[in-house]
Amino acid sequence: MRVLIAPDKFKGSLSAEEAATAMAQGVLAVYPDADVTRLPVADGGEGTLEAALAAGAVEQTSRVRGPLGREITAVWALEGTTAVLETARASGLMLVEPSVQTALASSSYGSGQLITAALNAGAREIILGIGGSAMSDGGAGALSALGLQILAADGSPVPPGGAGLALAAAVNASGLDPRLEGVTIRIAADVTNPLTGADGAAQVFGGQKGADSSARLLLDEALTNWARLLQDATGVDVDIPGAGAAGGFPAAFLAFTNATLEPGFELIAGIVGLGAAMAGADLVLTGEGSLDDQSRSGKAPLEVARMAAAAGIPVVLIAGQITLEPKVLAQYGVEAAVSLLDLAPSPEEAMARADYYVARATCAALEGA
Repeated sequence: MRVLIAPDKFKGSLSAEEAATAMAQGVLAVYPDADVTRLPVADGGEGTLEAALAAGAVEQTSRVRGPLGREITAVWALEGTTAVLETARASGLMLVEPSVQTALASSSYGSGQLITAALNAGAREIILGIGGSAMSDGGAGALSALGLQILAADGSPVPPGGAGLALAAAVNASGLDPRLEGVTIRIAADVTNPLTGADGAAQVFGGQKGADSSARLLLDEALTNWARLLQDATGVDVDIPGAGAAGGFPAAFLAFTNATLEPGFELIAGIVGLGAAMAGADLVLTGEGSLDDQSRSGKAPLEVARMAAAAGIPVVLIAGQITLEPKVLAQYGVEAAVSLLDLAPSPEEAMARADYYVARATCAALEGA
């Protein structure tokens, strides 16, 4: 029996690779002679880099500015002339203690420095996973790192962070890194929110970054000013579906580069070779930390299941918790699904010993399928 194991991360407890290892233990406990392939996946947010590294890309490190300017070491990946970067590694929420102040001041500058590092390494294609960001600066910081000048009415540089964009009155692109013209930038977006407005970057995602209602309004007004300035400078309307991801990070790149927004799962599936790995499999296992209604919006596990079902391959799904009805899962080709909460005595125990319970849940799913 050939088994493909392709989970996303169990956020807060297991990386996707660790989850795949635990699932493999469960598979081999039930089918000792199984030919098991582990292929961690992601949907374009956090975990994108890990999936690329697991698929054979080579780890790189660079010193960059964190969201609030402190120098940090950020990891990225290179496979030939393709670089895979995560904004979370340089500009991530995990790097700050969220507050109103950090929500207003956090910058994507370090993510631009990662792009420079990729260009210096000879990258001709850059894949950007943009989940888990601390900033709401519309990509302004990243483009600043790449040479764009963002100026206030008096000609002085605007301060870093989303709030500073309220002062932006002009941009000067004469110093923008010319290598950007010859590189393909593919941005993996796992949301469809626009840049501004009630469904935009600040109003929808600002709260999780520490912004209160007043700060969210301020950031939305600043991003509205930024969108207007970008359109005046380039003629590009950047307030489009998906541009609100990662604090509006795509906006500046849509205006000044040939960047494209792509569905995150499809992009990552292509990078890791999921289709080829699935060919000839007799069974596919997938999963993530929480399987809920949001999982139906392009999240990795159900997209893996959809791919497998289209190829006529049965799917088993393991998750920390599952709130979707079995009839909904069946629509994606899932034949068996087990939650860690079905086995663990408490959510705390499930989180603390997630690898153990993932292996147990895999055994239970296979034995009951």
